[in-house]
Amino acid sequence: MRLFLADDAIILWARLEAESGRRLPAPFWASAWIGGQALARYVLDHPDSVAGRSVLDVASGSGLVAIAAAMAGARAVVANDVDPYAIDALAANAEANDVVVTPLLGDILDGDGDGAEVVLIGDALYDQTIADRIVPFLNRVAARGARVLVGDPGRGHLPVDELEMVASYPLSVVGSPEDALIERTSVFAVRGQVLANRGRG
Repeated sequence: MRLFLADDAIILWARLEAESGRRLPAPFWASAWIGGQALARYVLDHPDSVAGRSVLDVASGSGLVAIAAAMAGARAVVANDVDPYAIDALAANAEANDVVVTPLLGDILDGDGDGAEVVLIGDALYDQTIADRIVPFLNRVAARGARVLVGDPGRGHLPVDELEMVASYPLSVVGSPEDALIERTSVFAVRGQVLANRGRG
């Protein structure tokens, strides 16, 4: 897989802000997050998890997970992000890998995945605020019978007791500096189809 990524996301961020003349969100799309790397690896190793199904990749960033789903034979792949730069990045990355991914800009976390048969979340539960929105979203997705797969390196915001670990990988690719002490990253599926909405704490 080929991805256009930044050598240094912080420098890129500063450059984009200087060029735009306004404050911009962090360029999460400029890196391949390690939880997303694990989820992409799982999907490629287990194409039956997505093959022939409609897939929604939430907080897609660079498009890594969405592209893996398309390569694994998903019938249709929608890649969602709230950052317009991410939409441009994932479209460029999909084109570089000769796969079709439909970009979707906007916050969709108040919905239930809009009928997607598989919903993928790669390393998006990076703080409690976003986890407090994603977990109820995953409840709704699972309650309607869709399959949910989450890649997470143990950032502490995933209700792992409500999930089943389906794969765990040693960290073989250097991630961002804050991930230097992480040795493994895992992929989880919803246990019993519904995640508990645990809230803060």
